[in-house]
Amino acid sequence: MVKRIVHLFFAVIGVVLGYTFAPDLFSRVFHLHSQPFASKWFGAALGASIFIIATTWLVNYVVTLIRWLEEKLQKTPLADVLGGTIGMVIGLLVAYLFSATIRGIPVVGLPVQFFVSILMAYLGLRIGFAKREDLVSLFAGRMERKERDKDKKSASAQQFRAGEAKLLDTSVIIDGRIADLVQTGFLDGVLVIPSFVLEELQHIADSSDVLKRNRGRRGLDVLNRIQKELKVKVQVMEIDFDDIQEVDSKLVRLAKQQNAKVVTNDFNLNKVCELQGVHVLNINDLANALKPVVLPGEELNVQVIKDGKEYNQGVAYLDDGTMIVIEGGRDYIGGRVDVLVTSVLQTSAGRMIFAKPKLLEKAL
Repeated sequence: MVKRIVHLFFAVIGVVLGYTFAPDLFSRVFHLHSQPFASKWFGAALGASIFIIATTWLVNYVVTLIRWLEEKLQKTPLADVLGGTIGMVIGLLVAYLFSATIRGIPVVGLPVQFFVSILMAYLGLRIGFAKREDLVSLFAGRMERKERDKDKKSASAQQFRAGEAKLLDTSVIIDGRIADLVQTGFLDGVLVIPSFVLEELQHIADSSDVLKRNRGRRGLDVLNRIQKELKVKVQVMEIDFDDIQEVDSKLVRLAKQQNAKVVTNDFNLNKVCELQGVHVLNINDLANALKPVVLPGEELNVQVIKDGKEYNQGVAYLDDGTMIVIEGGRDYIGGRVDVLVTSVLQTSAGRMIFAKPKLLEKAL
């Protein structure tokens, strides 16, 4: 297609040249005054034919140049193209303003005008390319700022009742237990997912690390389940804070603006929210509170899974994942044994139970 266009371009040039100069050329140089040499249309057809034949070798070079330029433009970022184009147009406009004065120079006025136009276009192109970000923001920045301010105003104007909105952070979405909690009906109100949390979740899902990618995709699946399967109102809030980089800090500010509670299982975010006076619903705290209470002296039947860190210890687990450290339980690895609870230790990581085999207690 490009080759045909180039052929057509040279044909049109040949038609124009033949139509304009061929009759005078035949009459004055070759002294041919009869038809069809005196006809301008004959000259146009002859000029087109001669020009097409004469420029056949040049067509391939022109097509190659056009395709090379097309590839360069496709690989060049749009901001660079816009910046260079705007700069070149401005340079040509400046050259046009001085064209009348330059054209008035005796003898060399026209060549100087042509040279100045080429020079100003080149300088405009280079300066526009170097200052592309400033030029693009000059024309597009105001519209973007208006749209951003409009979004922020609409988000700020949408105020929830105190405690109605529950802001979900990235960690609690990836954790997945939030869906089961919502299904039980213990978490009511409106579940709000800020756009910056959704973007962070998408970045995790697109990570090159397999583990992170799987965690991110699981989080997206959890959100999809909450929206489609569970009877709870879910709202994605299009809002961002350009002056803050950290997602947790953005979440805290949004919670203050919307009188909302933050739902998380992140220990650090929990502490920051408490310091900032923001209400927090920590899934881990809820899970620890729902674990069965075990008191010293109670009897349990457990299966010993592995040996402990200390000598002759065995380790077992309750159904909720609570670790039981059994003194002298190494001999029972792989089997079930009745144990007596000796002490219970509550740590930041959860509850840990210490026990000893019941048979050992009877022997003593």
